[in-house]
Amino acid sequence: MKKLIFILPILFFLNGNAQEIALLKYNGGGDWYANPTSLPNLIKFCNSNIHTAINTKPATVEPGSTDIFQYPFLHMTGHGNVIFSNQEAENLRKYLLSGGFFHIDDNYGMNEYIRKEIAKVFPEKTLTEIPANHEIFSEAFDFPNGLPKIHEHDGLRPQAFGIFEEDRLVLLFTFESDLGDGWESEEVHHDPEETRLKALKMGANIIQYAFEH
Repeated sequence: MKKLIFILPILFFLNGNAQEIALLKYNGGGDWYANPTSLPNLIKFCNSNIHTAINTKPATVEPGSTDIFQYPFLHMTGHGNVIFSNQEAENLRKYLLSGGFFHIDDNYGMNEYIRKEIAKVFPEKTLTEIPANHEIFSEAFDFPNGLPKIHEHDGLRPQAFGIFEEDRLVLLFTFESDLGDGWESEEVHHDPEETRLKALKMGANIIQYAFEH
């Protein structure tokens, strides 16, 4: 494990993928492919507003593949069931402890399933709510109240939960916010421009945090 911790972060840069991101294709029946325009739109926003140079076409990777080590940022979304095998959970764990970042955005209905799978990845850790004063809420754009509310869902307050390795946030789970819907093209959900911009700004904060930590 120690060898992985020191060597794998370097691979993100040596292979030229330091500013490429990937969508996680998982098992269990959930719609991992939801929000097809969200990541391309977020990439375009980041490249225009926070000086990134991300490949405009995100990759698609599976949790058990060594391909995930090519990408410093993994994104996951969906509405339903999620299953990580033991091998997939161990692979994700190695990835995160080696410098990777994993953002899971509940598109509505994922919460009860993903929490059990996160526990497979980090059985010794607990998802904790991230306070509004954490730097991820002020990386490029200020969100003094923390995670913004984008879609109503059950009308609950938006919450950001995380897994930390020492002081580094390695896994972010955004709940009752639905950032991905806000990143989608306007004609998909007909969200007001103000709402979409708020979601994109928060997404840019997440990307910047992942690339800089």
